[in-house]
Amino acid sequence: MKKIQLFILSSIMLFTACEDRFIDLEPLDAITEAAYYKSPEHFKAATNYFYDRLLGWKPQDIGINADMMDVGTDLTALARDYGRGTVTPSATDDYWTKTYKALRAVNMVLEKADEYAGDDSEIAQYVAVAKFFRAYHHFFLLQRYGGVPIVAKVLDLDSPELQGKRNSRYEVFAQIIKDLEEAIPDLPLEQNIPASDKGKISKWAAEALKAKALLYEATWEMNVGETTDGDGVIEGAGSAKPSEYPSATEMLTEAKDLAKDIMDNGGYELWNHNDQLSNLSNLYLFDLEDEGSNPAGLDKSTNKEYILYSKFDFALRQGNTNISHTVAFYFAPSRKFMDMFLCSDGLPVDKSPLFQGYTNVSDEYKNRDYRVTSYFADVATWDTPADGSVKLTGPGGQSGAGYSCRKFRSYEYGTYRAANQESFDYPIIRLPEIYLIYAEALYELNGSITDEQLNESINKIKIRAGLPPLTNAFASANGLDVYEEILRERAVELFGENSRFNDLKRWGIAEQVLNQDVCGNVIQGTNFEGNAALYTPSAYPYGETVKTTGVGDRSVLLLDPASNRNFQRTDYLYPLPLEEINLNSNLLQNPGYN
Repeated sequence: MKKIQLFILSSIMLFTACEDRFIDLEPLDAITEAAYYKSPEHFKAATNYFYDRLLGWKPQDIGINADMMDVGTDLTALARDYGRGTVTPSATDDYWTKTYKALRAVNMVLEKADEYAGDDSEIAQYVAVAKFFRAYHHFFLLQRYGGVPIVAKVLDLDSPELQGKRNSRYEVFAQIIKDLEEAIPDLPLEQNIPASDKGKISKWAAEALKAKALLYEATWEMNVGETTDGDGVIEGAGSAKPSEYPSATEMLTEAKDLAKDIMDNGGYELWNHNDQLSNLSNLYLFDLEDEGSNPAGLDKSTNKEYILYSKFDFALRQGNTNISHTVAFYFAPSRKFMDMFLCSDGLPVDKSPLFQGYTNVSDEYKNRDYRVTSYFADVATWDTPADGSVKLTGPGGQSGAGYSCRKFRSYEYGTYRAANQESFDYPIIRLPEIYLIYAEALYELNGSITDEQLNESINKIKIRAGLPPLTNAFASANGLDVYEEILRERAVELFGENSRFNDLKRWGIAEQVLNQDVCGNVIQGTNFEGNAALYTPSAYPYGETVKTTGVGDRSVLLLDPASNRNFQRTDYLYPLPLEEINLNSNLLQNPGYN
């Protein structure tokens, strides 16, 4: 076990964040475990290692982009096993292994902090960072597997915890909240973090993670409850709850209050440069690097929207993954998602007189939410599709959907950035998600939300997207449900940001939503119909089906039929890796996977 500790220690010492050089430390070859953790600088260096284990682009990060960015949900044209409900247990799972490895490094720092001979205040910030990351990793595990073994100490080969049972999801959640509550007071305000340290954990990042976790758990309690827990005897982690476990109302109230604190005091602001970027702020924000990453010459220093993010840099930490190619084809939108974007009058496509229909491929982009053109484009030109430019030649490129994604695609890909060199930051929590948490929590608490509350939250996002503010009177006059409009805004704004699967599950509607047909372009009444130069019907194995569109019932491409899909309540949680169960007979598999 000492060898394992020294390996992790050496990894910690070798890791450097983008701006940290640690030039004032002893020579690395002179540092041993016994000599380390003797000064605040050692703890700072050790916690810098943690940032490389956030969700991000690099293969060694905890999450791999295509797995963590909503591919295979109802919003994308490409079907994947999880969205179909066809996941089976595997021998190993990197997300389990890497997360527990990261937890070991975190716990080592916390144990060494207990032994620190100096003034505890000197290392308080780094202890807080470690507790934040312990909460972060346990929340990741909770969302993926439900109840898991809580690891809050460094384990040895003979530690009884290695043969212990799973903690319930409620016990895991309580640990997450405990760690965050202990971390928040000792973390710096974002406003006080120097430019050279941007990307480090702030008080607001910890509050944001806590608000996100509270909303997640509250809505899971309300809509899913104990139905996925198992009995903890034959399968699953069971439903044991710690004493004084908070009610859904208490969790929603705190989520709302935390979101409001960040909104009022965090100093964050939406990155809105529509006047300089032809209304494409929602495109260039996500590939923002230096001044060469967008037509306006803006760099990362202009971004005050990201609250928690994985930091990348062209010189110091490139993505090392072909992000641009991946998003272009994997993230092609479904028919449902394209029709989900509002028109510029704030009305859905089936209610707005501004909607131009589907006759030409450019028509449905007209008079729409700016995010339509920010997110989706013609694969050939990477601009709004020109009439006659899109060819439907079967599944493969663009998933056969007739659309391509350019959110997270590098500006002038292949020229400004080549494959694997993309170095824009990976957003984990942005200010818009805080607005959305605030609005959703308020509505869940009260069954309503005031116009003033809409204006201080989601209407700010809508205005950047070229949409009018949502008011209760507008919703009533046009037959809109305000709650559904909040959820629509969440789907649109957070597309591709590891939100959709978790949202569908915590709302308890994943079975209903994910078992529907996945469709592509409208064919009937368009220039594709009967045009062999643009459309090859025989190339689509499932043909066409009739769906309600913005202009009524029309024949559309059927990309993945409902008959291929069987997502069930037992699919809300992933299976535990079989090797872990074989090593520990007390580790019970999630329901539905035995």
